[in-house]
Amino acid sequence: MQNDVSSQKLLVAFVGMPGSGKSEATKYLREKGFASVRFGEVAEEGLKEMGLPLTPDNEQMYREKIRNELGMAAFAILSEEKIESFLKDNPVVVIDGLYSWEEYRYLLEKFLALKIIYVFASPATRYSRLAKRPVRPLTPEQARARDFAEIERLNKSGPIAMADFVIENNTSLDDLYTKIDELLKHLQITRSSP
Repeated sequence: MQNDVSSQKLLVAFVGMPGSGKSEATKYLREKGFASVRFGEVAEEGLKEMGLPLTPDNEQMYREKIRNELGMAAFAILSEEKIESFLKDNPVVVIDGLYSWEEYRYLLEKFLALKIIYVFASPATRYSRLAKRPVRPLTPEQARARDFAEIERLNKSGPIAMADFVIENNTSLDDLYTKIDELLKHLQITRSSP
């Protein structure tokens, strides 16, 4: 497979377990000027339309409701229009929040040029990060339970297994950013690609 993807429109999705750094990776690319679509916005907008406050319980209720109605690819389906719109003006769109195997398959079928980057961090590192985060911190027991739930209920392991690239993130944010920059250079991706 050819590494140069600079001549085509491209979706890039960071996947990983909670606390691995995938949201930090997406945020870094957004700050560098890359367009991004956050699947979580679907739930936030849906709750707003329903007149419900944005709380963890309401978010979970909405996610389950939408997945019951549309299947496990629901967030990819509901984000497709925004992705297509961003691809008109941007050669690369970053996806934040790709979880399920079904979402992966849906995006792969619709957009073809999809690169999955698995951000790996050990459970000990992730659990430490999750315990220290300012919003909704988790105990190690809660973090482990969330890991199991995401693997078993969200089919999260499929996209991780199919990742095109792996970034190990057991150290600092600066190290993560350096690895992302190296990967972008390797793939010949810039904000202005193609």
